[in-house]
Amino acid sequence: MTAQLKGRRVVIVGGTSGFGFEVARMARDAGAQVVITGRDAQRRDAALAALATPQNTVSALALDIADEAALADFFARIEPFDHLVSMAGGAMGGGFLEAPLETIRQAVEEKFYANLRLARHAAPRLREGGSLVFTAGSGGRAHNASGAIVGNDAIRTLVEGLAVELAPRARVNAVAPTWTRTPLWRNLPASDVDAIEQRFTSLIPLGRTAKVEEVAAAYLFLIGNGFVTGQTIAVDGGVTLVS
Repeated sequence: MTAQLKGRRVVIVGGTSGFGFEVARMARDAGAQVVITGRDAQRRDAALAALATPQNTVSALALDIADEAALADFFARIEPFDHLVSMAGGAMGGGFLEAPLETIRQAVEEKFYANLRLARHAAPRLREGGSLVFTAGSGGRAHNASGAIVGNDAIRTLVEGLAVELAPRARVNAVAPTWTRTPLWRNLPASDVDAIEQRFTSLIPLGRTAKVEEVAAAYLFLIGNGFVTGQTIAVDGGVTLVS
């Protein structure tokens, strides 16, 4: 299905590291014209340097989707595109009673409302036959990841609604990974990240956490399969079956 990406324009929101960077690399290798976005200039420059091609098929632009004015300006200026992948969203711990209310609210904001705003601005610039792919999440339960669970469920609902609203012109889907070792955890001590990975390894039926490229491949599948819409694909090694 990656053959269908040749010459297509793919925008990856949050494409400077982790899943987003790997999706960008795969799309580039499939012949797509790739635009990655990020808030941090240093990370954008580093990602662009790593993805650069002699044909200049990859570009990097600044974007903070929490800034409504910046979001509107970005999509007013960008050329129409075929596919958009959003990595917007965060993680949290704590239940409804113990987690600070602001932490719960922020998790919902970062997952649902940020992607809703993104969709409203992106949809008019999406070419016919294109797609939007969002990021939800797998694993965790309401008592230990309250706001994140609400946000993930809201993304699934958003995807279902948008899929109907944009059909037949475009498709909308999401990928729901479980915990994976990526640069998202760069600010934690390595020992803490090791401990988290060991815990998830013990929970996941496949006996390991995912490779970044395994998760990224799910985004490419949803971009390339023209008959899948309104779906959220869990890439979680089966953890939601047992936890």
